[in-house]
Amino acid sequence: MSEQAVLLLRKQLKEVTRCPVEGFSAGLADDSNVFEWNVSIMGPPDTQYEGGFFNALMTFPQDYPNNPPTVRFTSDIWHPNVYPDGRVCISILHAPGNDPNGYEKACERWSPIHTVETIMLSIISMLSSPNDESPANIDAAKEWREDKEEYRRKVARCVRKSQENL
Repeated sequence: MSEQAVLLLRKQLKEVTRCPVEGFSAGLADDSNVFEWNVSIMGPPDTQYEGGFFNALMTFPQDYPNNPPTVRFTSDIWHPNVYPDGRVCISILHAPGNDPNGYEKACERWSPIHTVETIMLSIISMLSSPNDESPANIDAAKEWREDKEEYRRKVARCVRKSQENL
């Protein structure tokens, strides 16, 4: 299975390199390992993240595309759908099939049709529209609902820090 994953990941890397998609860039973290990618996400326009440049590590399993990669921000980010350790929590990155907790429909979870591009576009969308219904960062979700001003201040700090790290 790993050989098929390598071929598919090389193809997807070639695609995002040859035809860049607005809002992110991606490349191998280490040229000898196609299963780990560095990605840079630009804060979406007209959002609190606008102007930010957020780095993340995308790690693919050996049986990709049957199972999803993990995505972990390496830049500081304050968001209801990002765990304090940087891991992104969105439906399409959850294992395929039925949700054991009953929050998500199987069709909302991982499917082998997803690509690096669709994952990244989903993360950009997540930055634009946080889902505070099932948060990964409870404190950020609580602020998002109850203290928008403090939430904005923390996000602005993350944006400034991301700009300083360029």
